[in-house]
Amino acid sequence: MTTTPVRPAGQQIVPAGGPAPGGAPGLAGAPSGAPSGAPSAGVSRARGALRRTPGKLRLVMALCVLAAVALGVLGFQAGSVQSRALEAASEDTAQLVGVQEVRNALVAADATATGAFLVGGLEPADQRARYDDLVDQAASGLATLSGSNEGDAELLGQVAADLTVYTGLVEQARANNRQGFPVGSAYLDQASTILREQMLPALDEVVLDDADRVAADFSGVRNALWVLAGGLVALAVLVVSQVWLARRTHRVLNVGLAIATAVVLVVGIVSTVLLAQASSRAQDVRTGPYAATLAASQAYSLANDAKSMEAFTLIKRGSGQAYEEAFVAATDDATARLDTAASEGILDGSTAQALDAWVTRHADIRALDDAGRWDEAVALATATDPESPNAAFDAFSASARDDIETNAAATSERLDGAATTATVAGWLLLVAGLVAALLAWRGVTARLEEYR
Repeated sequence: MTTTPVRPAGQQIVPAGGPAPGGAPGLAGAPSGAPSGAPSAGVSRARGALRRTPGKLRLVMALCVLAAVALGVLGFQAGSVQSRALEAASEDTAQLVGVQEVRNALVAADATATGAFLVGGLEPADQRARYDDLVDQAASGLATLSGSNEGDAELLGQVAADLTVYTGLVEQARANNRQGFPVGSAYLDQASTILREQMLPALDEVVLDDADRVAADFSGVRNALWVLAGGLVALAVLVVSQVWLARRTHRVLNVGLAIATAVVLVVGIVSTVLLAQASSRAQDVRTGPYAATLAASQAYSLANDAKSMEAFTLIKRGSGQAYEEAFVAATDDATARLDTAASEGILDGSTAQALDAWVTRHADIRALDDAGRWDEAVALATATDPESPNAAFDAFSASARDDIETNAAATSERLDGAATTATVAGWLLLVAGLVAALLAWRGVTARLEEYR
């Protein structure tokens, strides 16, 4: 017979694995803590602290300090970026002008050698000295420029190698010309071909590369508007914090925050103006002395090309029409560049007038040669009296070189000055941001002390 166990009154039978009496459903031994997803005790305490005034004061202090530091860092970065771009523009401009000077020296040397060739026999000592000086300038410039910019080194090295070949051919032409051998003109023609088909195109490629770098440098000179925006954000944070603090503490002015606001306002305005001025100055340089330097340099090079063509037209004696056409094209191009620069007010027009005077005197040479008076044409082309075509060309050359030197110096000086201005503005903003952060921290800390 089966005996049924008797359950005492009030006692419950707990199934295996079931909850303890009075416990919540679920796994046995599960803790009766906070519901799942509830914030931790630390988070709750943090939220509670932020609901109280001291916590809010700490939050305001952190915002003010961060805003001031951010302004300082952004301002310093803006000044540094602008300064580096201006310094790079100055360096690349100097490189470009240097390459142009090498090109001009080579073309002028070729024009001198070609002109001296017309004399026949032993060339004039002054022309020989001028040729040697121009070749030395070109060789020295190539060595210096190759070392100052790695991007130009390969092409400039090729030009330096070709220069050695060129000068050797000119020497052979001179030697044959002194002895009256007609083959001398062939050597001179070959030397001029190497110059115009190998050396000058390589230099022109370097000039284009340098011009692209200069353009990129100028475009990298950012304006200061985004720095002004950062200053306005920092200023807004400080002003709003002061208003809140005045309402919370019933005090009209917090000295630390007030001074921090004044520092940010004054230095922010000053620095923004300085950065804007540096950017504006760079643009003025780009459209002013830099553009004038290029115009004068290119015109000078074209005119020297034309000077060589003038001599070759006579050397070819009756078969030099192509050289005369090249003369006209080169002088027209040079005149157009100088006239454009004069119309824009970046050159005074004196160089253009000097070029016109030389072209007019060249027409006298052509008139004699076209009339069959070749000897008289050569005599006029090689004359050195004050009214001669050579004197007119020398006057143009002196004026063009003066324009180049003056405007190149102005370009470098103004860009360096603008870079210094940008650097000063960046440091001012950095110091102002750090000082404002310190003042804001001290101002809010003074209010926090009242709650201890």
